[in-house]
Formats: sequence, structure tokens, C-alpha cells
Amino acid sequence: MSRALQIGAFEIGVLLAVVACGDDGGEEARDLGSDASAEVDPGDGGADLGALDLGADFGSDAGPEDLGVPPVAVSHVRELRAMWVATVFRLDFPSAAGLDAAAAEAELRALVAETRAQGLNALFFQVRAEGDAFYASALEPWSRFLTGAQGSHPGWDPLGLLVDLAHAEGIEVHAWVNPYRAATDPGSPRDPLHVAQRFPAATLAYGSGLVMNPADPAVRAHVLDVIEDVVTRYDVDGVVFDDYFYPYPTSEPFPDDADYLAYVDGGGALSKSDWRRSNVDALVSAVGPRIHGVKPWVRWGIAPFGIYRPGQPAGVVGLDAYEVLAADAKRWVEEGWVDYISPQLYWSTASTGQPFGPLAEWWAALPTGGRHLMPSLGLYRFGASAEWTTDEFRAEVALLRALGPVHGGHAWFRDGSRTAALDAMFRDLYAIPARPPQVPGYDAGVEPPEVTPVLGGLSLAHPEPDEVRGYGLYAEDAGAWRLEQWLPASRTSVATLPGTYVVSAIDRGGVESLGVQVEVR
Repeated sequence: MSRALQIGAFEIGVLLAVVACGDDGGEEARDLGSDASAEVDPGDGGADLGALDLGADFGSDAGPEDLGVPPVAVSHVRELRAMWVATVFRLDFPSAAGLDAAAAEAELRALVAETRAQGLNALFFQVRAEGDAFYASALEPWSRFLTGAQGSHPGWDPLGLLVDLAHAEGIEVHAWVNPYRAATDPGSPRDPLHVAQRFPAATLAYGSGLVMNPADPAVRAHVLDVIEDVVTRYDVDGVVFDDYFYPYPTSEPFPDDADYLAYVDGGGALSKSDWRRSNVDALVSAVGPRIHGVKPWVRWGIAPFGIYRPGQPAGVVGLDAYEVLAADAKRWVEEGWVDYISPQLYWSTASTGQPFGPLAEWWAALPTGGRHLMPSLGLYRFGASAEWTTDEFRAEVALLRALGPVHGGHAWFRDGSRTAALDAMFRDLYAIPARPPQVPGYDAGVEPPEVTPVLGGLSLAHPEPDEVRGYGLYAEDAGAWRLEQWLPASRTSVATLPGTYVVSAIDRGGVESLGVQVEVR
């Protein structure tokens, strides 16, 4: 049992010293695998003790300079552990149209509780499924998947509610945005605020739905405005696109001949394929500056189709995303336009035409400049055939972790696929707590926490509470520091057993502060 979970009546002696934390790499040799001997809650390392009334302050007036405790480097292996939550067609949330605020909150609380209990640390929550909004917006109408009618106010704010609930439990929330899909059902009534109503000339019927034309500058500007609006008004931790750029092909050609001819008539020299990619690139390259210009700690990534091009790597066959979807994911990474890439590797380790291992290694060779590979894994395939077992998913995670520092984590698609067997797998895989990596290029300083000894444990606070997501509680273990608990910023206290600890603060962009060393005896 984790020492920080035991509550007893004991004498506390405390030494406080500001100590230097190490870099993000930390103890990179640590095994994040499934053999977890300690009974540690995978969410924050312990039962939710809430705000304990730990009694009187038994602190010392001695300052760091008086004690002369040498600096100690603390860090841990970072890993994004995310779950995709689809709202289109109410696949994962909400359970039905027309939920009232109380019922919606109950469902989101259950989602967050399950996420925390399983050791995951992020939710990729779909906020824009078809030019609509799962949040209060002056730019786009409320989603019809909330009430049954587009533009109808549900009486509560899904994104705002989820952000509050998730952050209280130390869970990140990333806003999942579909940039070009306008309607899955062209016949459904649309609100006057909807993008297809505002930009009818840029709205194209294709397949069974409506798509906004990637070549239209007004479409691009609108998507960028929507993203900046979400980032500005909500305390989201990230923004993520999925694989929908130019649409997956049907038997009919995509209806953009007139736009391409206008481009050529205007002096354009690119081939049609290159022109399409340039349209998508113009949006992708502009998203990061819009996000980071408002909040530099917000992470920005894309989850493209898992095969860049057939034959890359050798032997891989399948859809050519570079050509068909106009998705030049390799360039997005090489140009530094994204903070991470999350290719959808929804094939097994036993696949011959789309082998998981070689594909992961190919993608891992791309990120530079501190950017990460964070693949999406096909949780929805569980039980679909004999190869899709928990052992398969364990093997996939092991392969990713073996890639080294370029592996910044992974995301599971999707929430509605969770079962009891998968619950046990998650608790095992994530028995050792971890925080997502530091956002590339973000290196703001963060003050150490304020740690005060009180009866039964430690009191926690921070001089800039809005700047931090929580605290890392490190225990001394065989001459090294081991992350024993992750405590969300909502926690104001923690119960401990005797021992030596270091408490650090981790801010919104993943920067870890100097630590405060505490000896409890």
C-alpha cells in the first residue's frame, strides 16, 4: 500500500527546502509496464481523501537556507494517457437527447471518475462534430445531438462542465474539432448560424453528407476563429483534429473542379493533388500560432489516418492519405506545425499489410524539436476477432514505450468501448502515475508549492493557483525519487506515512517546479 495513503496519529517532523527538479526525461529506464507491485490508485495514487481537516500547524520557522539540504532532482517518465469521447450521433455522450443539467452532470462525473480510476489522464472530447458546438458559442449553433434540434440551448454547457469536473480530478480536456465536416445528414434542419447557411457557396454535397470546401479562404478563417474562441474562453488543455480533411472517397469525384480551374486561371502552377494539400496545409500551419498566441501552454495535435503512403514503411498497403485525403502529415511534423502527431494505428501487431510495430517505428522517426508521437489505438476493435484481446493492446503499449523519449503517450478510441476486462487492463498498465509531457516550446517558470506540516499529513497550496494543474508527491525509494501520487490542484491536503518526500508543482503546460523536500517522521 502506498505510504501516502495511510492515515494515523503520529508525530510529524518536517524539513523544508527548495530543491531543483530534473528535466522531463527523469528516470527514463523506469518500467511503465504492467507489473505493478504497489497498491497505488492509478488516478492520483490514492483514494480521494478530499480536503482533510488535518488539525493544527506543526510547522517550523526554519527556512531553506537554515537547513542546508542539498538539491535533489525529481522527475518522472511522462505519458499522455487519453480517451477519445465521441459526441457525434451521441456515440459516447450524451446518452440521450434532452438531458437536463443534473442528468448531464451525473454522466460527465461518471466519465471523469472512470477515467481517473483507470489511470488515464486526458479526455479528447468532441466539441465540433458537424459545424456545431458542444459549448456556448456566438459563432456556431448548439449541436443537434444535445437536444434533437440544432441551435436549441440545452440549458447547460457540456464543455464548461467537463473542464471543471475533469480538472478537479487532475484530468486534462482536449477539444476535438472536425474542421471540414458540415453535416452528416444533409436533410436535417440547420440553424441560421450554421456554417453551411453562412457560407452556402463553400458548402459541397458529397457522399451522404455536406463538406465545407477546404479551398475557400472563408472556411479556413472561420475554423481558425472557432478554435481561437474555444481556447480563449475555456480552460482546455489541448486542441486536436482527427483524420477528416478532404473526405474519404466514394464512387463520385470530389466536386472541386471549378475551384481548381479558377486557381489555374489565376496563374497557379500546382497539380490538383498538390493544390489540395496546400489548402489543408494553409489551415494546419495557421492553427498553432492562433492557439499559442492566446495560450502558449495549450497542446495542439492531429490524429491522421495511420498510413501516410503505401510502401512507407516497406510492405505496408492501404489507403494513400497523402494523395486521397490531401493529408501531408509528414510535413506537418517536419515543419513543426503541430505539437504532436497521433496516427490512428488501428491494426494489430499480427497484421501483415498494416503491421502495428513497423508503422509505429516509421512514425516515431518523424518528430523533432521535442515533439512527440502519441498514436491512437483501436480500443473499439476489442473482441471483434481472436486477435483483438487485452494481450494485443498490452503488446501495442509495450512497443510504443520501447520507442523511448519520442513516445509521449497514446490515446484510445473510444470511450464507449470500455469493458470490465479493459478496466482491469488499464489499471494494470497505468498503475504507476504519470503526467503528459511538457508542451514543446513552452518553458514558463512555475513557483514551488507551499507545503505545510499538519496533523496526519501535509497541507498543500500554491501562490499562483490558476497557473498549476496539481502537485507531484515523490517518495524516497532506494536512494532515488519515485512519483508516488499525482494530486490535482483541487486537493489541499494529503495524508502520509513517515518518510522523506519531495512535493513539486506542475503547471498547465507540463512544466515542473522546484520541489519542497519534506521529512515526515
